[in-house]
Amino acid sequence: MTHQARSREESSAGSTEGVRRTSSVTLSDVARLAGVSVSTASKALNGRDQVRAETRQRVLDTAERLAFRPNPLARGLLAGATGTVGLLTGDLEGRFSLPILMGAEDAFGAGELSVFLCDARGDTIRERHHVRALLDRRVDGLIVVGSSTDPRPSLGRDLPVPVVYVYAPSEDPADLSFVPDNVAAGRMAVEHLIACGRTRIAHIAGAATYAATTDRMKGIAAALAEAGLEPAAASHTGAWSERWGRAAAAMLLDQGTELDALVCGNDQIARGAVDTLRDLGRQVPHDVAVIGFDDWHVVTEGCRPELTSLDMNLEQLGRNAATALAQAIADGSALSGGVRTQTARLVVRESTVPLT
Repeated sequence: MTHQARSREESSAGSTEGVRRTSSVTLSDVARLAGVSVSTASKALNGRDQVRAETRQRVLDTAERLAFRPNPLARGLLAGATGTVGLLTGDLEGRFSLPILMGAEDAFGAGELSVFLCDARGDTIRERHHVRALLDRRVDGLIVVGSSTDPRPSLGRDLPVPVVYVYAPSEDPADLSFVPDNVAAGRMAVEHLIACGRTRIAHIAGAATYAATTDRMKGIAAALAEAGLEPAAASHTGAWSERWGRAAAAMLLDQGTELDALVCGNDQIARGAVDTLRDLGRQVPHDVAVIGFDDWHVVTEGCRPELTSLDMNLEQLGRNAATALAQAIADGSALSGGVRTQTARLVVRESTVPLT
């Protein structure tokens, strides 16, 4: 063996060890070390005819040396189509779509599938344009993410690729939708406060027209009824903002409402309520416990005291949707319709503590 050949082999071995030590091996790692494109590596590993025998063997040898194990869902996608999926959202700020996208990418497998992200900005014409553009790119499937949990119009049943809806369910029951369970989340919030010894519980909600508001109200009412409790006051509905949280909390106290706990429609409302309670001499959590929804860390961890919240598990929602979509693409099977719910997760912080 020449000195140059030995150096190349040592360099390759060193690179291999680096990949093994630093992360799980991806298709991109195999392609780079074999000196081919990701597309060629995929074709070689999947036995496609368009790859020369010597190139195929080099890729296979590299994959074996790296102990490469393809993500079975991504492998099915890459073997059968373009290896791309479109994610269409109406959430301009990315508050809900980005965690869902992160979860979807986890399910598809890092480096093995491309996701095209398009923001329709709540405009149906723009949305139709994005759908056409994604189909022109020959995406293998579509994930449609809503900006709220209100049902949204279906893209239709005549699309050439499978479609799943996330966060906002499709109005067509034949479509497959993945949504957070807001009824159960409302119930969990009240059950936690009752477990902390609170019995005079009031509710400051977001906009009354939102499905998330009405669903959480159902869960809150059910949990109170099962515990034999009456709400401390009728639910107050308003904007999804800290300003509304401050105003609503002041309104409750001005009305002489006897309360020892507040369920707030989201984390912003909760932080506004905490500010007002503090300004009016009520200590949180000792006088009044406060809980929010969404577990938006920039709000919950910036609140003083830090805010207990219901994490709606958006990344898991994205993983579930992507897994179902990828399986349908890999199998060439039709998606079953219906709405699948994802349970929230209670994240306890300083704003709710048991009474002593």
